[in-house]
Amino acid sequence: MLTFIFYFFIAIVVLQLSYYLGIFGKFAFGKPQSITPKNIPVSVIVCAKNEEENVKKYIPLLAEQNYPDFEIVLIDDASSDETLEVFEEFEKLYDNIRLVKVENNEAFWGNKKYALTLGIKASKKEYLLFTDADCYPTSKDWITAMTSQFTMNKTIVLGYGGYEKRERSLLNKLIRFETVLTAVQYFSWAKVGLPYMGVGRNLAYKKEEFFNVNGFIEHIQVRSGDDDLFVNQAANKSNTTISFTPESFTYSKPKESYGEWFSQKRRHVSTANYYKVFDKIQLGLFYTSQLFFFLLVILLLSFQFQWIAVLALLATRYTIAWIVMGFSAGKLKEKDLKVWFPVVEIMLIFTQINIFITNIFSKPVHWK
Repeated sequence: MLTFIFYFFIAIVVLQLSYYLGIFGKFAFGKPQSITPKNIPVSVIVCAKNEEENVKKYIPLLAEQNYPDFEIVLIDDASSDETLEVFEEFEKLYDNIRLVKVENNEAFWGNKKYALTLGIKASKKEYLLFTDADCYPTSKDWITAMTSQFTMNKTIVLGYGGYEKRERSLLNKLIRFETVLTAVQYFSWAKVGLPYMGVGRNLAYKKEEFFNVNGFIEHIQVRSGDDDLFVNQAANKSNTTISFTPESFTYSKPKESYGEWFSQKRRHVSTANYYKVFDKIQLGLFYTSQLFFFLLVILLLSFQFQWIAVLALLATRYTIAWIVMGFSAGKLKEKDLKVWFPVVEIMLIFTQINIFITNIFSKPVHWK
Protein backbone atom coordinates (compact mmCIF):
# COMPACT_ATOMS: atom_id res chain seq x y z
CA MET A 1 0.00 0.00 0.00
CA LEU A 2 2.78 2.43 0.91
CA THR A 3 4.50 1.65 -2.38
CA PHE A 4 1.37 2.66 -4.27
CA ILE A 5 1.09 5.84 -2.20
CA PHE A 6 4.74 6.64 -2.92
CA TYR A 7 4.27 6.32 -6.68
CA PHE A 8 1.10 8.38 -6.44
CA PHE A 9 3.16 11.01 -4.60
CA ILE A 10 5.68 11.03 -7.44
CA ALA A 11 2.84 11.60 -9.93
CA ILE A 12 1.56 14.49 -7.82
CA VAL A 13 5.01 16.09 -7.76
CA VAL A 14 5.32 15.73 -11.53
CA LEU A 15 1.89 17.36 -11.95
CA GLN A 16 2.85 20.24 -9.66
CA LEU A 17 6.12 20.82 -11.51
CA SER A 18 4.23 20.75 -14.82
CA TYR A 19 2.05 23.60 -13.57
CA TYR A 20 4.88 25.68 -12.13
CA LEU A 21 7.39 25.18 -14.93
CA GLY A 22 5.20 24.40 -17.92
CA ILE A 23 2.41 26.93 -17.27
CA PHE A 24 3.30 29.49 -14.60
CA GLY A 25 6.87 29.74 -15.89
CA LYS A 26 5.48 31.35 -19.05
CA PHE A 27 4.71 34.44 -17.00
CA ALA A 28 7.47 34.18 -14.38
CA PHE A 29 10.32 33.96 -16.90
CA GLY A 30 8.71 35.90 -19.75
CA LYS A 31 10.14 39.08 -21.21
CA PRO A 32 9.31 42.45 -19.62
CA GLN A 33 6.65 44.54 -21.32
CA SER A 34 7.08 47.97 -22.82
CA ILE A 35 4.52 50.75 -23.11
CA THR A 36 3.79 52.14 -26.56
CA PRO A 37 0.96 54.70 -26.25
CA LYS A 38 -1.95 54.05 -28.62
CA ASN A 39 -4.10 57.09 -27.73
CA ILE A 40 -7.27 55.21 -28.64
CA PRO A 41 -10.64 56.51 -27.33
CA VAL A 42 -11.42 54.99 -23.92
CA SER A 43 -14.39 54.89 -21.57
CA VAL A 44 -13.34 54.20 -17.98
CA ILE A 45 -16.27 52.50 -16.28
CA VAL A 46 -16.83 52.48 -12.52
CA CYS A 47 -19.89 50.89 -10.93
CA ALA A 48 -20.57 51.84 -7.33
CA LYS A 49 -23.11 50.83 -4.72
CA ASN A 50 -22.88 52.57 -1.36
CA GLU A 51 -19.25 53.60 -1.91
CA GLU A 52 -19.51 57.24 -0.83
CA GLU A 53 -16.14 57.47 0.93
CA ASN A 54 -14.20 55.52 -1.67
CA VAL A 55 -15.45 57.47 -4.68
CA LYS A 56 -14.61 60.75 -2.96
CA LYS A 57 -10.97 59.65 -2.79
CA TYR A 58 -10.50 57.70 -6.01
CA ILE A 59 -12.56 59.34 -8.77
CA PRO A 60 -10.23 62.39 -8.86
CA LEU A 61 -7.30 60.01 -9.45
CA LEU A 62 -9.12 58.66 -12.51
CA ALA A 63 -10.13 62.12 -13.74
CA GLU A 64 -6.52 63.30 -13.58
CA GLN A 65 -5.14 60.54 -15.81
CA ASN A 66 -2.56 61.68 -18.36
CA TYR A 67 -4.44 60.55 -21.46
CA PRO A 68 -5.72 62.55 -24.46
CA ASP A 69 -9.09 60.94 -25.19
CA PHE A 70 -11.12 59.38 -22.38
CA GLU A 71 -14.37 59.70 -20.51
CA ILE A 72 -15.37 58.33 -17.12
CA VAL A 73 -18.72 56.58 -16.87
CA LEU A 74 -19.87 56.62 -13.24
CA ILE A 75 -22.68 54.16 -12.51
CA ASP A 76 -24.65 54.58 -9.32
CA ASP A 77 -26.33 51.24 -8.67
CA ALA A 78 -29.28 52.42 -6.56
CA SER A 79 -27.10 53.45 -3.61
CA SER A 80 -28.75 54.23 -0.29
CA ASP A 81 -25.91 56.49 0.91
CA GLU A 82 -24.55 59.72 -0.64
CA THR A 83 -22.78 58.02 -3.58
CA LEU A 84 -25.12 59.53 -6.17
CA GLU A 85 -24.74 63.02 -4.73
CA VAL A 86 -20.94 62.69 -4.83
CA PHE A 87 -21.12 61.53 -8.44
CA GLU A 88 -23.29 64.51 -9.35
CA GLU A 89 -20.71 66.88 -7.90
CA PHE A 90 -17.97 65.21 -9.94
CA GLU A 91 -20.14 65.47 -13.05
CA LYS A 92 -20.24 69.24 -12.57
CA LEU A 93 -16.53 69.41 -11.85
CA TYR A 94 -15.17 67.36 -14.77
CA ASP A 95 -16.32 67.73 -18.38
CA ASN A 96 -15.44 64.14 -19.29
CA ILE A 97 -17.59 62.47 -16.63
CA ARG A 98 -20.83 60.79 -17.67
CA LEU A 99 -23.30 59.74 -14.97
CA VAL A 100 -25.61 56.72 -15.17
CA LYS A 101 -28.30 56.43 -12.50
CA VAL A 102 -29.64 52.92 -11.98
CA GLU A 103 -32.94 52.31 -10.26
CA ASN A 104 -33.86 48.95 -8.83
CA ASN A 105 -35.43 46.75 -11.48
CA GLU A 106 -37.75 43.99 -10.34
CA ALA A 107 -36.24 41.49 -12.77
CA PHE A 108 -32.61 42.44 -12.05
CA TRP A 109 -32.78 43.80 -8.52
CA GLY A 110 -29.34 44.06 -6.95
CA ASN A 111 -27.61 42.65 -10.02
CA LYS A 112 -24.35 44.46 -10.77
CA LYS A 113 -24.36 43.08 -14.33
CA TYR A 114 -27.57 44.96 -15.08
CA ALA A 115 -26.01 48.21 -13.84
CA LEU A 116 -22.82 47.60 -15.82
CA THR A 117 -24.82 46.86 -18.96
CA LEU A 118 -26.53 50.25 -18.70
CA GLY A 119 -23.17 51.92 -18.20
CA ILE A 120 -21.58 50.14 -21.16
CA LYS A 121 -24.47 51.11 -23.40
CA ALA A 122 -24.18 54.73 -22.24
CA SER A 123 -20.45 54.89 -22.95
CA LYS A 124 -19.36 56.80 -26.05
CA LYS A 125 -15.89 55.39 -26.65
CA GLU A 126 -14.84 52.30 -28.58
CA TYR A 127 -12.66 50.80 -25.85
CA LEU A 128 -13.75 50.09 -22.28
CA LEU A 129 -11.53 50.06 -19.18
CA PHE A 130 -13.01 48.78 -15.93
CA THR A 131 -12.08 49.24 -12.30
CA ASP A 132 -13.98 49.03 -9.02
CA ALA A 133 -15.13 51.93 -6.88
CA ASP A 134 -12.72 50.94 -4.10
CA CYS A 135 -9.70 50.78 -6.44
CA TYR A 136 -7.17 53.34 -7.57
CA PRO A 137 -4.45 53.31 -10.26
CA THR A 138 -0.77 53.39 -9.33
CA SER A 139 0.08 56.17 -11.75
CA LYS A 140 -1.38 58.84 -14.01
CA ASP A 141 -0.38 56.61 -16.93
CA TRP A 142 -2.71 53.73 -16.01
CA ILE A 143 -4.96 54.21 -19.04
CA THR A 144 -1.92 54.55 -21.30
CA ALA A 145 -0.33 51.38 -19.92
CA MET A 146 -3.46 49.24 -20.16
CA THR A 147 -4.49 50.42 -23.62
CA SER A 148 -0.94 50.09 -24.97
CA GLN A 149 -1.47 46.32 -25.11
CA PHE A 150 -4.41 46.58 -27.52
CA THR A 151 -3.74 45.64 -31.15
CA MET A 152 -5.93 45.03 -34.17
CA ASN A 153 -6.44 41.44 -32.96
CA LYS A 154 -5.93 41.72 -29.19
CA THR A 155 -9.17 43.26 -28.00
CA ILE A 156 -9.26 41.97 -24.41
CA VAL A 157 -6.55 43.04 -21.94
CA LEU A 158 -6.20 41.39 -18.54
CA GLY A 159 -4.61 43.58 -15.87
CA TYR A 160 -3.38 43.18 -12.30
CA GLY A 161 -5.40 44.43 -9.36
CA GLY A 162 -3.41 44.20 -6.14
CA TYR A 163 -4.02 45.05 -2.50
CA GLU A 164 -2.28 47.55 -0.28
CA LYS A 165 0.48 46.29 1.96
CA ARG A 166 -0.01 46.21 5.74
CA GLU A 167 3.01 45.84 7.99
CA ARG A 168 3.04 43.12 10.66
CA SER A 169 -0.11 41.50 9.30
CA LEU A 170 -0.04 37.81 8.39
CA LEU A 171 -3.60 38.09 7.06
CA ASN A 172 -2.45 40.82 4.68
CA LYS A 173 0.35 38.60 3.40
CA LEU A 174 -2.14 35.78 2.89
CA ILE A 175 -4.54 38.03 0.97
CA ARG A 176 -1.79 39.42 -1.24
CA PHE A 177 -0.28 35.97 -1.86
CA GLU A 178 -3.65 34.61 -2.97
CA THR A 179 -4.04 37.62 -5.26
CA VAL A 180 -0.58 37.08 -6.77
CA LEU A 181 -1.18 33.34 -7.25
CA THR A 182 -4.50 34.05 -8.97
CA ALA A 183 -2.87 36.62 -11.24
CA VAL A 184 -0.02 34.26 -12.09
CA GLN A 185 -2.58 31.65 -13.07
CA TYR A 186 -4.74 33.79 -15.35
CA PHE A 187 -1.75 35.62 -16.84
CA SER A 188 0.06 32.33 -17.54
CA TRP A 189 -2.90 30.56 -19.09
CA ALA A 190 -3.51 33.62 -21.26
CA LYS A 191 0.10 33.45 -22.47
CA VAL A 192 -0.37 29.75 -23.20
CA GLY A 193 -3.37 30.70 -25.32
CA LEU A 194 -6.09 29.49 -22.96
CA PRO A 195 -7.37 32.59 -21.11
CA TYR A 196 -10.06 31.79 -18.56
CA MET A 197 -10.59 34.79 -16.26
CA GLY A 198 -9.75 38.37 -15.40
CA VAL A 199 -10.53 40.72 -12.51
CA GLY A 200 -12.94 43.65 -12.66
CA ARG A 201 -10.49 45.73 -10.64
CA ASN A 202 -8.42 46.06 -13.81
CA LEU A 203 -9.85 44.81 -17.09
CA ALA A 204 -10.16 46.30 -20.58
CA TYR A 205 -11.88 45.24 -23.77
CA LYS A 206 -13.25 46.62 -26.98
CA LYS A 207 -16.95 47.32 -26.77
CA GLU A 208 -17.73 44.98 -29.66
CA GLU A 209 -16.50 42.04 -27.57
CA PHE A 210 -19.29 42.75 -25.11
CA PHE A 211 -21.97 42.71 -27.80
CA ASN A 212 -20.45 39.73 -29.63
CA VAL A 213 -21.43 37.50 -26.69
CA ASN A 214 -24.69 39.38 -25.94
CA GLY A 215 -23.17 40.93 -22.85
CA PHE A 216 -23.81 39.09 -19.60
CA ILE A 217 -26.98 37.36 -20.78
CA GLU A 218 -25.52 33.84 -20.63
CA HIS A 219 -24.81 34.18 -16.90
CA ILE A 220 -27.08 37.07 -15.89
CA GLN A 221 -28.68 34.83 -13.23
CA VAL A 222 -25.30 34.51 -11.49
CA ARG A 223 -24.88 37.50 -9.19
CA SER A 224 -21.09 37.62 -9.49
CA GLY A 225 -18.87 37.09 -12.51
CA ASP A 226 -19.20 40.35 -14.42
CA ASP A 227 -15.43 40.04 -14.90
CA ASP A 228 -14.29 36.40 -14.83
CA LEU A 229 -17.41 34.82 -16.36
CA PHE A 230 -17.38 37.39 -19.15
CA VAL A 231 -13.70 36.68 -19.87
CA ASN A 232 -14.32 32.93 -19.60
CA GLN A 233 -16.95 33.25 -22.30
CA ALA A 234 -15.46 35.89 -24.59
CA ALA A 235 -11.68 35.42 -24.36
CA ASN A 236 -9.64 33.16 -26.62
CA LYS A 237 -6.09 32.73 -27.91
CA SER A 238 -6.55 35.24 -30.72
CA ASN A 239 -8.23 38.16 -28.95
CA THR A 240 -6.69 38.21 -25.45
CA THR A 241 -3.45 39.59 -24.03
CA ILE A 242 -2.13 40.72 -20.65
CA SER A 243 -0.72 43.93 -19.14
CA PHE A 244 1.77 43.72 -16.28
CA THR A 245 3.85 46.89 -16.38
CA PRO A 246 3.85 48.57 -12.94
CA GLU A 247 2.11 51.63 -14.43
CA SER A 248 -0.88 49.44 -15.32
CA PHE A 249 -1.56 48.17 -11.78
CA THR A 250 -4.49 49.14 -9.60
CA TYR A 251 -4.72 48.71 -5.85
CA SER A 252 -7.47 48.57 -3.28
CA LYS A 253 -7.69 48.27 0.47
CA PRO A 254 -7.58 44.65 1.70
CA LYS A 255 -10.06 43.19 4.12
CA GLU A 256 -9.17 43.83 7.73
CA SER A 257 -10.57 40.59 9.17
CA TYR A 258 -10.27 36.97 8.13
CA GLY A 259 -14.05 36.57 8.20
CA GLU A 260 -14.62 39.38 5.68
CA TRP A 261 -11.95 38.04 3.34
CA PHE A 262 -13.26 34.49 3.73
CA SER A 263 -16.74 35.63 2.66
CA GLN A 264 -15.26 37.44 -0.35
CA LYS A 265 -13.35 34.34 -1.45
CA ARG A 266 -16.46 32.19 -1.05
CA ARG A 267 -18.17 34.34 -3.69
CA HIS A 268 -15.20 34.05 -6.04
CA VAL A 269 -14.97 30.27 -5.69
CA SER A 270 -18.70 29.79 -6.23
CA THR A 271 -18.47 31.72 -9.50
CA ALA A 272 -15.80 29.32 -10.80
CA ASN A 273 -18.48 26.61 -10.91
CA TYR A 274 -19.73 28.27 -14.10
CA TYR A 275 -16.40 28.20 -15.94
CA LYS A 276 -15.85 26.07 -19.03
CA VAL A 277 -15.19 22.40 -18.31
CA PHE A 278 -11.48 22.53 -19.16
CA ASP A 279 -10.94 25.54 -16.92
CA LYS A 280 -12.66 23.87 -13.99
CA ILE A 281 -10.56 20.75 -14.53
CA GLN A 282 -7.21 22.57 -14.70
CA LEU A 283 -8.01 24.64 -11.62
CA GLY A 284 -9.28 21.58 -9.76
CA LEU A 285 -6.19 19.56 -10.62
CA PHE A 286 -3.86 22.29 -9.45
CA TYR A 287 -5.49 22.88 -6.08
CA THR A 288 -6.14 19.18 -5.48
CA SER A 289 -2.53 18.31 -6.29
CA GLN A 290 -1.38 20.99 -3.83
CA LEU A 291 -3.44 19.43 -1.07
CA PHE A 292 -2.38 15.86 -1.85
CA PHE A 293 1.26 16.91 -2.02
CA PHE A 294 1.28 18.00 1.63
CA LEU A 295 -0.91 15.17 2.88
CA LEU A 296 1.23 12.52 1.19
CA VAL A 297 4.46 14.08 2.46
CA ILE A 298 3.15 13.87 6.01
CA LEU A 299 1.88 10.31 5.53
CA LEU A 300 5.05 8.93 3.94
CA LEU A 301 7.40 10.63 6.36
CA SER A 302 5.35 9.47 9.34
CA PHE A 303 6.03 5.88 8.22
CA GLN A 304 9.60 6.77 7.18
CA PHE A 305 8.89 5.12 3.83
CA GLN A 306 11.50 6.02 1.21
CA TRP A 307 12.12 9.08 3.32
CA ILE A 308 15.24 10.18 1.48
CA ALA A 309 13.40 10.15 -1.86
CA VAL A 310 10.40 11.88 -0.29
CA LEU A 311 12.56 14.66 1.15
CA ALA A 312 14.34 15.05 -2.20
CA LEU A 313 11.03 15.39 -4.03
CA LEU A 314 9.78 17.78 -1.35
CA ALA A 315 12.87 19.96 -1.75
CA THR A 316 12.64 19.86 -5.55
CA ARG A 317 9.01 20.88 -5.64
CA TYR A 318 9.52 23.66 -3.10
CA THR A 319 12.61 25.02 -4.83
CA ILE A 320 10.92 25.17 -8.22
CA ALA A 321 7.66 26.62 -6.85
CA TRP A 322 9.57 29.16 -4.78
CA ILE A 323 11.63 30.32 -7.75
CA VAL A 324 8.62 30.61 -10.06
CA MET A 325 6.49 32.45 -7.51
CA GLY A 326 9.46 34.61 -6.53
CA PHE A 327 10.03 35.82 -10.09
CA SER A 328 6.28 36.35 -10.53
CA ALA A 329 5.95 38.29 -7.27
CA GLY A 330 8.86 40.47 -8.38
CA LYS A 331 7.10 41.34 -11.64
CA LEU A 332 3.98 42.27 -9.70
CA LYS A 333 5.91 44.36 -7.15
CA GLU A 334 5.13 41.96 -4.30
CA LYS A 335 8.72 40.90 -3.52
CA ASP A 336 8.24 40.69 0.24
CA LEU A 337 5.94 37.68 -0.26
CA LYS A 338 8.86 35.51 -1.40
CA VAL A 339 10.06 35.08 2.17
CA TRP A 340 6.61 34.07 3.39
CA PHE A 341 5.83 31.65 0.56
CA PRO A 342 6.00 28.35 2.56
CA VAL A 343 3.77 29.71 5.33
CA VAL A 344 1.09 31.51 3.33
CA GLU A 345 0.84 28.68 0.79
CA ILE A 346 -0.13 26.19 3.50
CA MET A 347 -2.51 28.71 5.06
CA LEU A 348 -4.16 29.27 1.68
CA ILE A 349 -4.60 25.54 1.02
CA PHE A 350 -6.47 25.00 4.28
CA THR A 351 -8.53 28.15 3.69
CA GLN A 352 -9.56 26.77 0.30
CA ILE A 353 -10.61 23.48 1.88
CA ASN A 354 -12.70 25.41 4.40
CA ILE A 355 -14.28 27.47 1.59
CA PHE A 356 -15.11 24.35 -0.42
CA ILE A 357 -16.79 22.65 2.54
CA THR A 358 -18.65 25.80 3.64
CA ASN A 359 -20.00 26.46 0.13
CA ILE A 360 -21.46 22.96 0.03
CA PHE A 361 -23.75 23.72 2.97
CA SER A 362 -24.58 27.40 2.38
CA LYS A 363 -24.63 29.94 -0.43
CA PRO A 364 -22.32 32.97 -0.30
CA VAL A 365 -23.79 36.49 -0.24
CA HIS A 366 -23.28 38.56 -3.40
CA TRP A 367 -23.66 42.20 -4.51
CA LYS A 368 -26.76 43.69 -2.95
